[in-house]
Amino acid sequence: MLKSFFDEHPECAVAFSGGADSAYLLYEAKLYARRFAAFYVKTAFQPMFEFEDALRFTREHDIPLRVLLCDALSCEEIVSNPPDRCYHCKRRIFGAIAEAARKAGFDTVLDGTNASDDAGDRPGMRALEELRVLSPLRLAGLEKARVRELSREAGLFTWDKPAYACLATRIGTGRRIERRLLERTERAEAYIASLGFTDFRIRTLGETGLLQVTEDDMPLARERFGEIRERLCGPYADLLLDPEARHGQ
Repeated sequence: MLKSFFDEHPECAVAFSGGADSAYLLYEAKLYARRFAAFYVKTAFQPMFEFEDALRFTREHDIPLRVLLCDALSCEEIVSNPPDRCYHCKRRIFGAIAEAARKAGFDTVLDGTNASDDAGDRPGMRALEELRVLSPLRLAGLEKARVRELSREAGLFTWDKPAYACLATRIGTGRRIERRLLERTERAEAYIASLGFTDFRIRTLGETGLLQVTEDDMPLARERFGEIRERLCGPYADLLLDPEARHGQ
């Protein structure tokens, strides 16, 4: 699907998150790029399952994975959590990838942004533009649904993986990001996932958690909310179930 892109950009570094979009991009890079490398940036903002999925994917497809460590919590422009926090975070993450890519002999860095992603609603897009990161899926007009379809046809286990925004998105703008809040969110969401939920969030409201689920999962959430609340009241002062079904990030 992306052969013409890789004909024009035969050597590239792929920013790999372990999600459906970047997984399909990496799969295509292996098919068509003359030389490529996969880079995963590990921060406190990603849950462990994302890293494990990245390792599984690259292992299954015999692709070496280069792991970069990034201490996002040492950056005041990120932890102060301004409205454009994502911009500062992307600058730091993709700056690290670009530097590592240059050292490895790559001038071109790619990411998995697809044609469904709204550039006007994502401050992080500005960082990608400034760093001249290319988004082949977006350039090819591939929307999320098509990426999933192509991934399924290719036998990629990531084809139906739900989109997962970083843990910092659970903390409202203006509230300082603390490691304990990120770790609490990760543990709580791992528990919710163990109950069979796949597309959900637990937002941080002070010391209260707000569970948000899709319309399809709302009956299950209501049925099991008593035990969920009992389990998570401790890490959280209280837990609420958002009566509105969640959409998007």
